Amino acid sequence: MTSTTMELVPLLSLCVLTWSGSTSADVQGPEIKVKEGSDVTLPCNIAGNIESKRFMWKKDNQTEVYLYDAGLSSSKDLSGQSDQFKGRVSHFPEKLKNGDASIKIRKTKVADSGNYTCEFKHLPNQKFLTKLLVGAISSPIFKTDKTDKGMKLECEVQGATFKPTVQWQDGAGNNLKCEKPPVPESGGSYNVTLHIIVTKSDYYRCVATQEEISHQVSTRNYVTVPGEKSAGTREIAAWAVVVLAVVVLVLVGLCVCYRRSKRYG
Repeated sequence: MTSTTMELVPLLSLCVLTWSGSTSADVQGPEIKVKEGSDVTLPCNIAGNIESKRFMWKKDNQTEVYLYDAGLSSSKDLSGQSDQFKGRVSHFPEKLKNGDASIKIRKTKVADSGNYTCEFKHLPNQKFLTKLLVGAISSPIFKTDKTDKGMKLECEVQGATFKPTVQWQDGAGNNLKCEKPPVPESGGSYNVTLHIIVTKSDYYRCVATQEEISHQVSTRNYVTVPGEKSAGTREIAAWAVVVLAVVVLVLVGLCVCYRRSKRYG
């Protein structure tokens, strides 16, 4: 074997390995996070016109989400689609000529969360991967309890898919200071309970926010603190004092005038 041939062997081997790797590699796409009930587009793009091609979307490598085959699709022509996705998934026909095999899932559910693959029949060793996370959170549960220091308010948030931030607000929308509780994860969801003691009757709101999906829910109630005078009562009392003081001054003035008139009359 000549020196030139020996030099070519590693180069040829490298080319074969590179070519093999490119045809069997999975293409990792984005991690998409949305709130439950919203619509989401899962991306999948290759070069060339795919109007006459076949591609399939699967969830967790087993559940058939959507199938397109040279003009036919799960939307109306092809069977095999999982009941979970029937009537909620479609592709973009006008974009097929540009190699766009993306799909749209309408009215997402928490159960839609998972790993999705986009596979082409003419590219049997290549998959396009996308991770979908669908978040949900129920309205906070608002509880009150009378204490020696005032009214104790309890806000309970259950089953949040993404870690929530919980905050108390007064009637004017001001955030109230209170000790932040731990936010433990249990079974893939978060449960949070936040307490505060208030001494003023007012509207109070418990707000739970999932920043990852820009989702916020709240519960608002009016809380009466026993023994506390309302603002209206305090204003009436203040005016009563003012009026009484004026009456006293008028009476004193009349008495003085009367005595003077008697003395010089």
